[in-house]
Amino acid sequence: MSGIRRLVLALVVGASLAALTAPGALAVYPNSIAATGDSITRAFNSCRPTFTDCPANSWATGTEAAVNSFYTRIVAGNPAARGNLFNDARSGARMSHLPEQVRRSIEHRVDYVVIEMGANDVCTSSEATMTSVASFTSNFERAIRELRERLPGARISVGSIPNVYHLWSLFKEDRAATENWNLLRTCQSMLANPTSRTREDEERRLNVQRREVEFNRALETVCATYAQCKYDRGTGYNYRFRAEEVSRNDYFHPSVTGQAKIAEIEWGVTWVF
Repeated sequence: MSGIRRLVLALVVGASLAALTAPGALAVYPNSIAATGDSITRAFNSCRPTFTDCPANSWATGTEAAVNSFYTRIVAGNPAARGNLFNDARSGARMSHLPEQVRRSIEHRVDYVVIEMGANDVCTSSEATMTSVASFTSNFERAIRELRERLPGARISVGSIPNVYHLWSLFKEDRAATENWNLLRTCQSMLANPTSRTREDEERRLNVQRREVEFNRALETVCATYAQCKYDRGTGYNYRFRAEEVSRNDYFHPSVTGQAKIAEIEWGVTWVF
């Protein structure tokens, strides 16, 4: 082989290795996926009967074609992943439940774990009952540490908490929505007195929003300590969802259209397969 040909070959091989080892450039699709989180990942209230989990519609592991979930996209790139999906999320879960959920993901020995957790730490019965930032951070650290130690080869995607202040702003003039929130006592930390414009109520809403921003900052900071963990850079929080992307069953959870949008905006923001 001539010297020029050897040089060209070396450059090609070197470029290929650099591409494979560059941060975020892993191109191999996983063989399995586990989802952790709360009612968003369980696609709660997106089907009939109402007020039930609808995991087939989940943005993460759903099989409904209209959603085009992470799982569906992974199988399209790697047919060997078919059937290797686990939805370990639980409706109503808070960050304190994440360590338990990731243990189930560890038992499944999956290649890829997605985490969407924190909405129930913000959306509580009152401003006073929101999870503290210290507790939120500590439990997230425990979960990530356990994944890192017991499932070191797994890639982890972490989504930011959707903006609940935007939810209030989107529907605050919608009588059906505000009556529903009052009847169901939905997310009272943010949605109590939804039509009120008093300084006290607006300050409460802003306090809740600030707590959510702090939670998302904790997700970013902790995730950054582990090379196999990628945060969505606030994509979920910054997305201004539309009315049709929210379930009319409770004016709170994502509709099927909303689940599809989560899959669309989050796919590729963290790991690129």
